[in-house]
Amino acid sequence: MKIGNGTTIQRSCFSHYRQTKGGPAKVSVIASGFLGSIQGSAIANVVTTGNFTIPLMKKIGYHRNFAGAVESSASVGGQILPPVMGAAAFIMAETLGVPYTDIALIAILPALLFYFGILTQVHMRAVKDNLSGVPRDELPSIIDVLKERGHLLLPIFFLIYMLFIAGVTVIYAAAWTIIVTVIVSSLRKTTRMNIREMIDALETGARTTVTVAIACATVGFIVGISSLTGFGINLANAIVTIGGESLFLTLLFTMVACIVLGMGMPSIPAYIITATMAAPALVELGVQPVVAHLFVFYFGIFANITPPVALAAFAAAGLSGGGPMRTGFHALKLALAGFVIPFMFVYNDALLLIDTTVMEGIIVIITATIGVIMLGIAAERYFLYKLNLLFSGLMAVGGVMFLYPGTMSDVIGLAILLLILAIQFISKKRQGTPDVSTAS
Repeated sequence: MKIGNGTTIQRSCFSHYRQTKGGPAKVSVIASGFLGSIQGSAIANVVTTGNFTIPLMKKIGYHRNFAGAVESSASVGGQILPPVMGAAAFIMAETLGVPYTDIALIAILPALLFYFGILTQVHMRAVKDNLSGVPRDELPSIIDVLKERGHLLLPIFFLIYMLFIAGVTVIYAAAWTIIVTVIVSSLRKTTRMNIREMIDALETGARTTVTVAIACATVGFIVGISSLTGFGINLANAIVTIGGESLFLTLLFTMVACIVLGMGMPSIPAYIITATMAAPALVELGVQPVVAHLFVFYFGIFANITPPVALAAFAAAGLSGGGPMRTGFHALKLALAGFVIPFMFVYNDALLLIDTTVMEGIIVIITATIGVIMLGIAAERYFLYKLNLLFSGLMAVGGVMFLYPGTMSDVIGLAILLLILAIQFISKKRQGTPDVSTAS
């Protein structure tokens, strides 16, 4: 349900970020994540937020391909971001027979790490190319915007309360959140909905429901056929057979299968198909069902930014004027953490904060965050200044070591980080401070 000018809040609530280096790109990441979680369609999210974030990114100096990639990768990631996760989490909960809150809680850390990885690359690119933010005098006042439209955040808090604290069913929470949204919107004249707008909102909801229902019904036929013909079981067995007893190879083949199956599909049917056909292969090797389903869900939606059928990247390229394929490959690089994290939480579910103590959870969060930063640095090949291929590769290895929970892996990652940091400090001291505006 849309109330008033939805983009006004997104543009303004994060206005202070736009003053920092690469600020508009950071706003794009944050706004696209929030809207993408609710909207559930990467392409629709690109078109909605990209109309104002992409021109802003180009305005401060980001290349059009990179600007489109930022928007598309952030929009895709919204579907793995709680509390809504594009509605796929609700289907996952029903499929696995577990509470929705359990799905949301285990998914939150990997999703935040994914976005932190994008933000790291965006910041490093801005520092490397010396891209400043939008001048303060061109930004709206966040206090004024919150005074005028900040009350529209209340329904989101209400939904979180109903789901995670009150513990009611998803349908009950959604119904009451709709009612609360209408009431809260009436607190100010500028956001108050009249009868016509309420009817339009109901019509939009009904149209969206029909689209999802048709997709789910169609997928139901596919699932039924795959079950009756044995295609789903044969595919799972083929993946396990090709992978042999190697969990890594099985994960790799499953990833490829999920990307292929998810090409050109919305998140919900993509998840249903991949969960039916690919997830059983992982369960056969002893992976927990919830972990296996989250793994296939990640790669099913990442098909939207994986060339050659990168629909979200194609939509972003249409807005930025860039090349669709180049935008897609830039988006893949920005989503690097998202391609590594699923492998890590399969090997060690501590990254999902499953069966961890408070102290263990804190350590995992800190080390995983450092790992994501290192992956972002490796992808951009820039730390204190430009990195060569060797140091970029070492930084990537160190990032993976930090992402894999464990004392020994953390020690290896820390040693690599300190080594590269020391070498860069020494080189910087000998050569003087380089002109980052010429680094590329």
